[in-house]
Amino acid sequence: MFSSLKVKYFRFYWLGMFVSLVGTWIQTVAQGWLVFQLTNSSFLLGVVGFLATIPIFILSVFGGVLADRKNKRNILICTQGAFMFLALLLAVLTQSRLITPWQIMLIALCNGVIMAFDAPARQSIVVELVGKNHLFNAIALNSVAFNSSRIIGPAIAGILVAVIGMSGCFYLNAASFLAVLIALFYIKFNHAASGNNNSAFKDIKAGLVFVSGKPVILALMSVVGAMSIFGVSYIILMPVFASHVLGVGLEGLGWLMSSSGLGALAGALGLARLGDCKFKGKFLVWSVFLFAASLILFSLSKNYFLSIIALILVGSSSVIPVALVNTLLQINVPDAFRGRVMSLFMITFAGMVPFGNLISGILAQSWGVSSALFICGVVCAALFTLINFIFPGLREL
Repeated sequence: MFSSLKVKYFRFYWLGMFVSLVGTWIQTVAQGWLVFQLTNSSFLLGVVGFLATIPIFILSVFGGVLADRKNKRNILICTQGAFMFLALLLAVLTQSRLITPWQIMLIALCNGVIMAFDAPARQSIVVELVGKNHLFNAIALNSVAFNSSRIIGPAIAGILVAVIGMSGCFYLNAASFLAVLIALFYIKFNHAASGNNNSAFKDIKAGLVFVSGKPVILALMSVVGAMSIFGVSYIILMPVFASHVLGVGLEGLGWLMSSSGLGALAGALGLARLGDCKFKGKFLVWSVFLFAASLILFSLSKNYFLSIIALILVGSSSVIPVALVNTLLQINVPDAFRGRVMSLFMITFAGMVPFGNLISGILAQSWGVSSALFICGVVCAALFTLINFIFPGLREL
């Protein structure tokens, strides 16, 4: 299950990134609470989330070009240091009572811009740390780190806000970046710098031409894009579902969110235990249809315990396809294009989410939250069927 952690440099990198992710989730919860305290507006909560993710959609391709040209370790040192500075800035402004909603929005936007350059390098450095033999396990363990931090961070954030205050949470997040920075400074490996002098736009065009000529890559990107637009937006509708459909209140909402997180963690651990399995394509096809079916089951549920079971299935079946696509992309991409391809992966994985949230919000406002989630599940199933029909070779990967 933890075979890739035997690789020394990846072990230090993984531990540092895990500590940093826990700090990031602590800040996310505290920042949301701060915005709501300052504005009493759920709309502005959505705006902050939108500003933090939209730069990934716009700028990730430039981050991919940079990752292909420069040492990924050095890029990550710069981006993680910038995240640390913004966390410190937010902490100081909050502690001194100078913080305003506009400042939070600006900091969220800056974090999104940095993420657009951080994510392609972070995704594509893994194969350089562990090699292709351990790649599948390493990607699964990265998913374990993300999903376990998603459970741990919010769980302790509520306690920390009461004990050390919101500014204390932001200081703690800033300190958490030291873990990954120390790991990155410790890592040493040779990097062959790109020798081309092309403009960034020419390199972006070359990357797009490469991807457009590879049906397998287009199919894999399409799967993740469909999930991001119509699948994962169930998370933002969860408070409405808990309140208006199940009537379980804030405590019930916490258990629903935890169920999804626990399912995601179980799915990631299962992938790590599975190892570098054969028939990844068939596994991918079955997992995306399980995701669509689980989402439909959740949308139809009016029972609290059935909803928890459905969300465990949704959480686990949402992690498996993303990890498989990440692995299959990196296996089928030459090193020269890895950063650009992974930047496009991040656009389909994270950059599409704001648009999916918008679509789900409109559907929920017009037709109700249960109908909105049902429509999203059906659309996911239909898109997965279409992708499987257009790209039959997907099953053979």
